[in-house]
Amino acid sequence: MKSASLGESALAASAADVVTLDEVESRTSAYISLTKPRIVLMVLITVGVGFLLGARGSAHPATLAITLIGSALVAGGASALNMYLERDRDALMKRTRRRALPTGRLAPIEAAVFGVAIGLGGTLILLLGAGATAAGVALATFLLYVFVYTPLKPVTTLNTAIGAVPGALPPVIGWSAATGTLSVEAWTLFLIVFLWQFPHFLAIAWLYRDDYARGGMRMLPEVDPAGVMTGRQATLYALALVPAGLLPTVVGLAGPWYFLGALGFGLFYLAASFRFWADVNEVTARRLLRASILYLPAVLLLLVLNPLPA
Repeated sequence: MKSASLGESALAASAADVVTLDEVESRTSAYISLTKPRIVLMVLITVGVGFLLGARGSAHPATLAITLIGSALVAGGASALNMYLERDRDALMKRTRRRALPTGRLAPIEAAVFGVAIGLGGTLILLLGAGATAAGVALATFLLYVFVYTPLKPVTTLNTAIGAVPGALPPVIGWSAATGTLSVEAWTLFLIVFLWQFPHFLAIAWLYRDDYARGGMRMLPEVDPAGVMTGRQATLYALALVPAGLLPTVVGLAGPWYFLGALGFGLFYLAASFRFWADVNEVTARRLLRASILYLPAVLLLLVLNPLPA
């Protein structure tokens, strides 16, 4: 009997350990999801490109690593605080109601503390390892995203334009980490990413217009049910992006192969935007979204493959 009792106790302890491990894994996964890993990945790509273009092969790899780590933490912290502030609206939307806070996998205070901690930690890492300029740009990105863009999403349809500013600053972080400056080349990269965002997010806003409305988000399709303004704005921004995408060659940042490639991809993006404007529907919106997902990585890759020497 005693032997059986000991065996049962051991099994119970083992089961408790499994439950504890499962809980740890679940909470770890929830914390990771707060950072929006896919957005962080895109941020790191643009930061890395900005750094490599600024360094032109002369900077130490350790500085690049520090810049990427700090930027990832800042971006993840901003996303976590965004989810904290939007937790009630997220619970109303189909595409976000399964996030960590609406489902109760994490408490709001846990998300808030986590976001502040890694955001400020990332800024400190950048300050110590990449310089005050890079840290300052990263902190500005964090503050604009969390305390300006996020609160304005349920207030005005201009939130897309406002959010495009912090969305376009990551390559500037990379450039300033490599050079310590905010030169015209950095702002050229900023302009490309800034303009690229509009057709991209307008396509998303159209596809999820009902969901955004349920969550109380003021997106352009809410005041433009026919999609005329949405399609026109997407096309105008894509049109502006065509010459903007050629500026790296003009300012001596990239070579002729980049120029030709950027022109081709810019016209491709413009054509998808125009088709969306001509016939606003879910099919053309998804095609525009796919074109946007192709454009930015392709142009960034061309920049890396065909830079001009400093």
